[in-house]
Amino acid sequence: MNLRIVGDLASFLSAKFNVPKEKINIQLEICPANMEGELTVNCFKLVPILKSRPDTVTDAVLEFISSHDDVISAGKIKAFVNFVLKVASLYRDTISKPRLILESAKFPEKDKRRVLIEYSAPNTNKPLHLGHLRNNTLGMSLASLLKRAGHDVFAVNLINDRGIHICKSMLAYMRFGNGDTPESTGKKGDHFVGDFYVKFDQALRKELAELREARPDLKDKSDEDLFALTAIGQEAQEILRKWENGDPETIALWKMMNEWVINGFSLTYKRMGVTFDKVYFESDTYKMGKDVAVSGEKAGLFKRRDDGAIIADLKPFGLTEKVLLRSDNTSVYITQDIGTTLMKDEDFHPDQQIWVVGDEQIHHFKTLFAILKVLGYKWADKLYHLAYGMINLPSGKMKSREGTVVDADNLFDDMHELAKNAAIERLGENIPEDIDRRSEMIAMGALKFMLLKFNPKTTIMFDPQASIKFEGDTGPYVQYVCARINSILRKYSTEGKTLSPEVNWGLMETKYEKQLAIVASLYPEALLSAAEKLDCSVLVNYLLDLAKAYNSFYRECSVLNAETEDLKMARIALSSAVRDIIADGLKTLTIDIPEAM
Repeated sequence: MNLRIVGDLASFLSAKFNVPKEKINIQLEICPANMEGELTVNCFKLVPILKSRPDTVTDAVLEFISSHDDVISAGKIKAFVNFVLKVASLYRDTISKPRLILESAKFPEKDKRRVLIEYSAPNTNKPLHLGHLRNNTLGMSLASLLKRAGHDVFAVNLINDRGIHICKSMLAYMRFGNGDTPESTGKKGDHFVGDFYVKFDQALRKELAELREARPDLKDKSDEDLFALTAIGQEAQEILRKWENGDPETIALWKMMNEWVINGFSLTYKRMGVTFDKVYFESDTYKMGKDVAVSGEKAGLFKRRDDGAIIADLKPFGLTEKVLLRSDNTSVYITQDIGTTLMKDEDFHPDQQIWVVGDEQIHHFKTLFAILKVLGYKWADKLYHLAYGMINLPSGKMKSREGTVVDADNLFDDMHELAKNAAIERLGENIPEDIDRRSEMIAMGALKFMLLKFNPKTTIMFDPQASIKFEGDTGPYVQYVCARINSILRKYSTEGKTLSPEVNWGLMETKYEKQLAIVASLYPEALLSAAEKLDCSVLVNYLLDLAKAYNSFYRECSVLNAETEDLKMARIALSSAVRDIIADGLKTLTIDIPEAM
């Protein structure tokens, strides 16, 4: 917080405890409602820095703050020093300099780094679904957040366009496609191909049931164990072998179906606002991974089993052995991840690589990072898996193979319709011409906000109806505060008035005005904390707190009908600053704001 008292306190503690000032990081917090005061210093956090007892540190902080010119009153509870600022000093150091609040929400130059974030990573055998939407939202918002905080950020996508799962859709199309195309059926390409992935699973399940009935000794075996014993499973494996051997007919079918899907993805990405600095394809990167596996075996870093498979011994890392190349020389999923990681390092030379991938892949990434350490890459210690929890609907879990997923495109349409109906209900007969554009902003804002509201590790329940409400902890609630302030500023301008740099901030003495100014001034801390933790929910929940503080202020303190013209000017300036902060925060989260709602 850019309060003068923070710097003054740091200087005092530096001299008293003989500690360099730059090491003393004082973060003021809003005083809890059950304590007296407006702001508090948590002295426990200063104890390890000042290397002194908690009571000694607390007494020193209280002694200084009690005598500071900007303070009305101060007191302590255990290791917390709570205090109340004079009105003039509160506004002088915070909201009177709204641009300073925005500009200080950046890391110092010495802390900036090159960060590469990989997210989305769809398979070209089905359309994007709700799970992908959480991935995309986390990835694009984190990239935007880190860029806003001052890092050099590169967003990349790895399209998983090869492997047995792709061959399943190809085989189903060969069996059941009848020469149809997305154009001939009027279907979006990714949805068209996804239907064949479901058809494959239906045919596989039928064969599995027949196999278990014919072979009772196999009854307790898993579907995965029995896959290679089914005729359809063997055909899929044969297609994979043909693909890796470059069979022209197989490659032609693969290219055609992949193009259908990728064209479909591009439309979904565009609607969501997803962009990438580079797109990688597994069909390219797995080759490098295979070469690394072979060269690693020759160098003695990996071992070759009796059946010819190449494996990595990861027991020193507390992990089991991992196959890198099968005995038939076909690659496994981690093979391409090795290749992609090396390609990304060569292309971007990042200080850190981040993968946004579901928490069911935690073991996979521990294995990948261990393999790269075996290969001797020092930067392997800077690799990070941002694991996120699953997302469910009130109706239950989703399963792609069974066709029970919630497709992203269908959800977008449903959210748009919900937003449009909610807006029309509020507007009555005054329906604007741009209602569809507004509804799309509200819908996408609601979706992204709800997906970002929780810590990524949390498994969440997504309720479209609840997310679109204009009241409660939702995106539209925060968007509406901006729209409300925009309306106030428009009305003020129609009076022929403009914001003046000469504002008498000291006129705003109510607890609602002061509380709003304090919350607004905490924006840099919230944004940088979110960036440090790689957790957009920190910023989301800050914006909710700021929106709630503004609505409390708006309810208790008249703006346009303030008692005096000077007080009106002050409250207008306060409102304008809050609008700019919320707008900056939502933009950082890749959420657009309608001018009016």
